[in-house]
Amino acid sequence: MRHRKAGRHLGRDSAHRKALYRNLVTDLLRYERITTTDAKAREIRPIAEKMITLGRRGDLHARRQALSYIYDRYVVEKVFEDIAPRMADRPGGYLRITRLEPRKGDGARMAVIETVDYQEAIEVAEAPPAGETDATTETEAQTEETVEVDEPEAAVGTDDAGDEVEAAEATAESDDTAEVEEPEANDASEAEDEER
Repeated sequence: MRHRKAGRHLGRDSAHRKALYRNLVTDLLRYERITTTDAKAREIRPIAEKMITLGRRGDLHARRQALSYIYDRYVVEKVFEDIAPRMADRPGGYLRITRLEPRKGDGARMAVIETVDYQEAIEVAEAPPAGETDATTETEAQTEETVEVDEPEAAVGTDDAGDEVEAAEATAESDDTAEVEEPEANDASEAEDEER
């Protein structure tokens, strides 16, 4: 019997099991959502919640304790500067486990473990900052104004498509007459030269 022997062995020795938990907690805090087996999710939940609680404490000793367990120092920074402030008003229960259908290969029960505000955090991260949207809108408005100013100058005196065609034909005729007049002027000068 296994009296007073809490926790799951997961078919691993203690060193392998500890490394597995550290990897899973690091990835959970990095991505804020992972899919794993139900047994592993239930084992890492209290460990990951302890790391978030350390982040809420925020002092140097808490940061060093988190660094001694989490593999990546950038993940520790994320916990202390991003995740913990979001969880500041919660007295606990920072993670949610959702059961999934069994895995196809071996039928193991699967689960998703994520932070309770995962969807809200994604929406906030994807939304552009307010200052950038205002600047973009102003730039687009300036572009539209320049286009509106350029268009009337190009179409001065034209009311509809028919008038534009007539204006284009008139321009073409004036170009033709200018070309024709120039050779006549040349012929006249040649005739004067011959007379002399």
